[in-house]
Amino acid sequence: MYKIHGLKGAFIMLQKFELKGVHTNIDEQLRTYATKKIGRLDKYLPRHHRDSVHTVVELKEGKARDKKHYCCDVTMHLPHGDVNVQEKAYNMYEAIDIVETKLKQAIRKYKDQHANGKLARHLAGRLRRSPVAEAEA
Repeated sequence: MYKIHGLKGAFIMLQKFELKGVHTNIDEQLRTYATKKIGRLDKYLPRHHRDSVHTVVELKEGKARDKKHYCCDVTMHLPHGDVNVQEKAYNMYEAIDIVETKLKQAIRKYKDQHANGKLARHLAGRLRRSPVAEAEA
């Protein structure tokens, strides 16, 4: 774990974490917020994938018809594929919050698709050895 300077007692869990600003300046408060929200998502990853995850967060600012909109784009490079989540909002902090929720769901889907089957084999073996099955036989 790496300690981030300026955060008291906070640790970044993701080993490879990049934060980029496109057409915007990232101040220390926004950097701290994004690191806190997205950097702690490693607890949802499989344990054997945590060391090899590379996360890139791009914070973008744009204008459309005299309105500012902000975009948060997160790409997690995982061993068996990439997870990409993008969200636009009228506030950068709001975009980061929504991306965090979507990323949790995407990681859960990734875990379901790339599970090694050990849990299913374990449960099937327990069902075969259950006392109810032995009593019926």
